Amino acid sequence: MPKNLRIVFMGTPDFAVPTLQALVEHNYNVVAVITAPDKPAGRGQKLNQSPVKEYAVSQNIPVLQPTNLKSEAFLEELRSYKANLQVIVAFRMLPEVVWSMPALGSFNIHASLLPQYRGAAPINWAIINGEKETGVTSFFLKHEIDTGDLIFQEKVPILEEDDFGSLYEKLKHEGAKLAVKTVQAIEEDKVQSQAQLTSAETKHAPKIFKDTCEINWNQSAQQVRDFVRGLSPYPAAWARFNEKNFKLFKVEALTDTAYCLEPGQIETDNKTYLHVQTAAGAIAILDLQMEGKKRMPVQDLLRGYNFNV
Repeated sequence: MPKNLRIVFMGTPDFAVPTLQALVEHNYNVVAVITAPDKPAGRGQKLNQSPVKEYAVSQNIPVLQPTNLKSEAFLEELRSYKANLQVIVAFRMLPEVVWSMPALGSFNIHASLLPQYRGAAPINWAIINGEKETGVTSFFLKHEIDTGDLIFQEKVPILEEDDFGSLYEKLKHEGAKLAVKTVQAIEEDKVQSQAQLTSAETKHAPKIFKDTCEINWNQSAQQVRDFVRGLSPYPAAWARFNEKNFKLFKVEALTDTAYCLEPGQIETDNKTYLHVQTAAGAIAILDLQMEGKKRMPVQDLLRGYNFNV
């Protein structure tokens, strides 16, 4: 079937690549890609291209990397591509002059079931809050971030063994499939979007900072476990023991285990296990990283390091 759309795609990280790839592989006419400017990285401060740029270049798609989305030079160049639809995945907030430009609108793929978990870190917070289900949403952009009219949603279960890394992988591919479904519906004029309805139970997903990642041992063992897996492997939950910082990547909730300890205190044989008391139950630390060292299983760490109990 011929594709009559002219699409501009906007995105930067690895999460956005499957969507761009799916559009290309479904023979949609992606006339340009907008992504973040190259950034210096590593010891040599070599300029790194975004994952989206790398893929776009491999497909010979023109790439724009504006620092100012309101600059007249950028807006003029964007207009020159005569796009009638814009698809946005994991990109920065757009000014109205950009998202209102195409005749068929601009839609975003968000990694939650909106209106739940609006914000920068929806995957992390869904796991941290112990949700059993999340998903992906396509919606038209409007002024307030993540509030536009809903187009489609697909639900994805959150399994007990899921962490941020595994759920991220699932949702980026589900998002790509949803984006193609949305483009097809727009092309065929079969979209019936709906306004988002919020309530007192609507949860948010604010950006996560290093301080946000410190473990609160005054929570239950299950809450601590959800917190750790919601931040694993990146940016990683952390705690301080023996005057050192440790990142925790995998823990097990020992809900039937309690020591005569205060929350945050350690129980260990310094050989095979490392347990920490919480407000309800204890957790077993299974995979961690001491500051200045590599990530490793707890038994490997205990071979060369003793905790003061």
